Amino acid sequence: MLSQKTRYTIRALQHLADLWQQGPIRLDAIAEAQNIPRKFLTVILSEMVREGLVISHRGREGGYELALAPCDIRYGDIIRITRGSLALVPCASRFAHEHCANCLPEVDCRLRGLMLAVRDEMAAMLDRLTLADPILVEPPFADPPEESPAEAAE
Repeated sequence: MLSQKTRYTIRALQHLADLWQQGPIRLDAIAEAQNIPRKFLTVILSEMVREGLVISHRGREGGYELALAPCDIRYGDIIRITRGSLALVPCASRFAHEHCANCLPEVDCRLRGLMLAVRDEMAAMLDRLTLADPILVEPPFADPPEESPAEAAE
């Protein structure tokens, strides 16, 4: 699962990508548009500046903008920067591998094999998609209708 920090980072960078080459965007404008707490956004954008993905401009006309073109910022890189790994379990990480506590030896663990396959497919997709790619917004899933007590008893 993605951390809240990772989700906020992606939304902030998507916002900056949508406004690419329109000049610096004020922190308050990003926070309001993306519903991100201002203090948390300050920390996130400072980290993205250190990582070279964002430029910070000081002063009255200041704000933030992407340091690279949206087509040069991949979702996989954003997640690796904020989360450290794309893997769902530590033993399936390619760059931050750790042995899982309370598990089988890795050579015997079929769950690890499954998670490596999932990680590789996910990495292929996230490393192909960039901030420039259109991402469709799908409607939320509808909650299933609740059964009446009579239907549940049948």
